[in-house]
Amino acid sequence: MSNTSIDLNIDAAALGKVAVLMGGHSAERPVSLMSGQGVLDALRSLGVDAHAFDPAEQPLQALKDQHFARAFIALHGRGGEDGALQGALEWLGLPYTGSGVTASAVAMDKTLTKRLWSTAQLPTPQYLALSRAELSRERVRTIPDVLGLPVVVKPPHEGSSIGITKAMGYSDMAGAVELALGFDDELLFEQFIEGPELTCAVLGEGEGAQALPLIEIRAEAGNYDYANKYETDSTQYLFGSLPTALEAEIQQLVLQAYRLLGCRGWGRADLMLRRVDMKPFLLEMNTSPGMTSHSLVPKAAQAVGVSYPQLCLWLLAQARLDHA
Repeated sequence: MSNTSIDLNIDAAALGKVAVLMGGHSAERPVSLMSGQGVLDALRSLGVDAHAFDPAEQPLQALKDQHFARAFIALHGRGGEDGALQGALEWLGLPYTGSGVTASAVAMDKTLTKRLWSTAQLPTPQYLALSRAELSRERVRTIPDVLGLPVVVKPPHEGSSIGITKAMGYSDMAGAVELALGFDDELLFEQFIEGPELTCAVLGEGEGAQALPLIEIRAEAGNYDYANKYETDSTQYLFGSLPTALEAEIQQLVLQAYRLLGCRGWGRADLMLRRVDMKPFLLEMNTSPGMTSHSLVPKAAQAVGVSYPQLCLWLLAQARLDHA
């Protein structure tokens, strides 16, 4: 693996019987099923005894009853990425991929993540977090006065751009709030940063964590929404579009953000680069990134010579418990 020190010499047979957790109950179920199928096929192609397991169709206790040795988490969103599943797997004593209970729970809450990053003086866009009870029509109308326009309106506990609106004017705010409240009882209002959208994948843990190459995302009409993520081939993913020194600076920022949250195994940070001064701003950290044909972590790994199956096998080999 060029530019990294990750060992890809892994004995697939030694990993035992593996459950690929996919599907689930969240709004991201369709994406999870795509991710999970990709992971399942990749692991089997390398000789892993891998099996699909959908928590929406059978209880987690069945993981123990069916004698699985470890789990690859390909679930996204609530119930899979938010610490709840991780806590259940800890209780079952079944090693799993990705971040532990606390890091998963914190990273899934975009508001809490931003508060931690802000406290540590890591750059993130200015924001307001308001509960459903605080969202009177009068209060909503004042939000652009504080954050400027456009305003990005998000349900902070969802992923895959579900429920997100970029409100261009005051007249867009009510509809944006109504949409987001369909997914969450607390909303995150974020200052819009004008400039390139970036993502940076991380592999590993602590001081050994390594950032993969940055990807600049260019979507149609500058809107990297659910459709442009999963349903079109028109979105462009660019490597090497930034000066080398700036890319290295952003990678170091992402590593700080990843370590601060206590992430492990892998993750992916999404950022905006302010065009006027080329300053990066952290948006969120994904602790169970997508693994579909359009997904960004596999693209970044491929750029440094790691195939999709190799990436899946390496991630599986890192599976562990918070408290062994």
